[in-house]
Amino acid sequence: MIDKAVFRIAAAFAAAFAAFSLAAVPACAQEFKPQVGQYGKDVIWVPSPDDVVERMLTMAQTTPNDYVIDLGSGDGRIAIMAAKKFGARALGVEYNPDMVALSQKNAQAAGVAGKTTFRQADIFTTDFSQATVLTMYLLPSLNLKLRPQILAMKPGTRVASHSFSMDDWIPDEVSNVDGKRAYLWIVPANVQGTWNLEMTAEGRTQRAELSLEQHYQQISGAVIRGPIAEGLREPRLRGFRIAFTHVDAVGVQREFAGRVTGDKMEGSFRTFGGIEGRWTAARR
Repeated sequence: MIDKAVFRIAAAFAAAFAAFSLAAVPACAQEFKPQVGQYGKDVIWVPSPDDVVERMLTMAQTTPNDYVIDLGSGDGRIAIMAAKKFGARALGVEYNPDMVALSQKNAQAAGVAGKTTFRQADIFTTDFSQATVLTMYLLPSLNLKLRPQILAMKPGTRVASHSFSMDDWIPDEVSNVDGKRAYLWIVPANVQGTWNLEMTAEGRTQRAELSLEQHYQQISGAVIRGPIAEGLREPRLRGFRIAFTHVDAVGVQREFAGRVTGDKMEGSFRTFGGIEGRWTAARR
């Protein structure tokens, strides 16, 4: 009796152990480990080196006040570095749910789970308009597909890309890190068109027409009074900041600097002789 009871207990223990082992093996076998070159929805996965990621976030002048969105976030390294090294809030948008789960695990290990979020989504149907810094490592064709949506973002938004440009939208900066390129664009305000310009200094106000042409952040134009179009010298547009110089009909040179807010501009100017004043412009 005793021998049979012992045998039955041993047999039950062995069966339980075997069942546990069989259940455990598939779980281990299914643990996700990304492979460089694995296929995704739109691109294959090749991670950006950490030094390139750091340069992208540095050239974008990322701060704790920023909200970084990384399109095609892979294993989460850009969002994690944005939070850990730069103190920013960050969102990674990734189509592969396994990569999303891995990113969450990596963020937890890095101690930044509270400042990072990872979303399983298609980058082409995602609203990323709230980003102040946008990062990506995509293909040129995908950059171009996203470009209209990027240009519609708030002026001053910084956009950093690893390796690939945006065709005829010239970058504001190109950096090289150990032979790898990082590009930066600053989303420009829309200043194309005709503006009513007012310049006030020493109690006097002058009025004129400001005509601007625009190709992304590159601008040209003139201050128009009567039959004379006073061409702009060194016109510059950087995000929502605009600057230009012009010489009027009597030879007075004015240097303008200001801010664009929708259909209005305002700022200060200084003449070559040291007279300072204020200027405003309203879009017609």
